[in-house]
Amino acid sequence: MEKLKKAGVEIIGEKKVRHQPLKGKTFVLTGVLETMAREEAKEKIRFLGGEISESVSKRTDFVVAGKEPGLKFEKAKKLGIKIISEKEFLKLIR
Repeated sequence: MEKLKKAGVEIIGEKKVRHQPLKGKTFVLTGVLETMAREEAKEKIRFLGGEISESVSKRTDFVVAGKEPGLKFEKAKKLGIKIISEKEFLKLIR
């Protein structure tokens, strides 16, 4: 492939592998996020290889807790799921 590229052949449909630091991780969002809309947060998680779930289960890796988290927060505590703040979440996605 490299020889073809050096010879000037353009490869159509070649995909670049992007860094996916959240690959294989499942996130649940709860509460109000201050720095971004919920849909934007979901988009970023998916872009970085993560999954979104609307409910907390044993398969959840992280619960992102914004202001005034609800029942998802309480369930995550009971199940021992890692709960991170919005600030910690922002560090993960940047």
